[in-house]
Amino acid sequence: MKKTFLHIFAIILMSGALFSCHDLYVPVTTELTPDVFPSNTAQYISASGPAYVALRGNYGVEYFQQQSFSTDESIMPARGGNWFDGGQNQTMHYHTWTQDNGYLNGNWYWMSTIIGVSNQTINILRTTMPSGKPKNTGIAEIKMVRAFAYYMMMDNYGNVPLDTLYGDFTPKANTPRAQVFDFIEKEIQSCIPFLNEENDVTQYGRPNKWTAYALLAKMYLNAEVYTGTKRYDDCIAACDKVIASGKYSIEPRASYLQMFYPSNGPQMKEFIFAIPYNPTMTNSFPFRSVNIHARYQVPRSMAKRFSMPYTPAGSASTLPEYYAYFNDANDIRNGQWLTGLQFMADGVTPVTVTTNNLGYDQYYKGSNPTETKTYQVNLTPDIVLRQSVASFDVGNDEIAWNMGYRNIKFYPDATSLNRDQNNDIPVFRYADVLMMKAEAILRGGAPTTGATAVSLVNQVRTQRTTSPALSTIDLEGIYAERVREFAFEAWHRNDMIRFGKFENKWGFKTNTDTYRRIFPIPRNALQLNPNLKQNPGY
Repeated sequence: MKKTFLHIFAIILMSGALFSCHDLYVPVTTELTPDVFPSNTAQYISASGPAYVALRGNYGVEYFQQQSFSTDESIMPARGGNWFDGGQNQTMHYHTWTQDNGYLNGNWYWMSTIIGVSNQTINILRTTMPSGKPKNTGIAEIKMVRAFAYYMMMDNYGNVPLDTLYGDFTPKANTPRAQVFDFIEKEIQSCIPFLNEENDVTQYGRPNKWTAYALLAKMYLNAEVYTGTKRYDDCIAACDKVIASGKYSIEPRASYLQMFYPSNGPQMKEFIFAIPYNPTMTNSFPFRSVNIHARYQVPRSMAKRFSMPYTPAGSASTLPEYYAYFNDANDIRNGQWLTGLQFMADGVTPVTVTTNNLGYDQYYKGSNPTETKTYQVNLTPDIVLRQSVASFDVGNDEIAWNMGYRNIKFYPDATSLNRDQNNDIPVFRYADVLMMKAEAILRGGAPTTGATAVSLVNQVRTQRTTSPALSTIDLEGIYAERVREFAFEAWHRNDMIRFGKFENKWGFKTNTDTYRRIFPIPRNALQLNPNLKQNPGY
């Protein structure tokens, strides 16, 4: 199924190469302008490609890391100096980031690029494409890509500039966050009549009508954070649109983990909108458009366990505070974790490492530092900055590299030779729609269609655990279920802020500054656009 989809989607993604060339001697006929391109149906389809190529960019790595490393979900300490990366991972964890943090700069540029490319694509389609349904749908889909980019930008940076006109390079000032919200809402609503209702292989990776309602639901659920006004009834109404479509269902317990495997794709019953990834389509402008989750999570000692043809970094892990939510022994979602003693795929043969006493423990004080030592890999829950607190460093011995439980939800891709994975990343899933509706009801929204918060949550739980269904649910229960259900899907920062937990203490973090619910506008952006003003607190 995924191979079938990739043949269809490759036409769109490969068109991104048209924007990749900076050779001044390339004939003008290769440039995507209204005068020379597109001129037929196939080219109209290809013309939308650069927007999707741009969207793939940072989502699978840097964007996820910004959302996750700033929470209790994950941490990337240095290991013997490796992965210190100028302190960007350290400041993400401590909530001491500045306008120069690499993630903040890279993701601002990435989101701005999606918006700029979308503006250009919309202009070309609007100018050259014959009037009719295909034109209206094509433009609506690209507007949805742009709306999602603006949503991420508003969610992360708050007051951001609005720029929707291709060719207008006038520097724009910040638009207040509530006004950005209104713009995105109206933009989505204007797209809905023209978007396709299908969710088959031909639509996969492109926004449909239900993507629009899912994004609206996410906005309305967080509306009090963004605008100061509660919109829970609107959230419920948007969720009801997706539910009533009958297009989606909860994946059964047996296939929950498979939703995130390298073989995932349009066959997944829960995927409302997903971003496709493929190792053969990573050389596209201006980002490396990859999903390399497993590279950071799998310990370097376990490459053979997962038949990985390269040595993974294994530098990131979760924190004990987060893993504590996985406390139901009957829950299939526990299967996304590597914890404790490790075994090969047969479940019997231990994963072992042979080193010496000093290689195992860099602080070994015995008389035989070079004596051979073979041990079974045992992943421990706690992160200890043994080598340097100031440098956020746990050390560079086997003890250090085995610190922290690891998440392998996006299961290692044994077929990839270059660390890039085939695993598509879901942005909106049907489980999220049910959970958003349940939460909106608990927060004061009016129940509809006979559903209650607990019945909605149980629709998800009954396909995840063999433990008894819940008889009651409160907001803390919803939060716990969201932790278990959407781990490592780039939504945890969003959830923590809405639930008032972003200022809590975890790991080594003690900072409780509330202004850090939004990130600073990067220094480079401020220098390029003098009309921008820095966010409060920075």
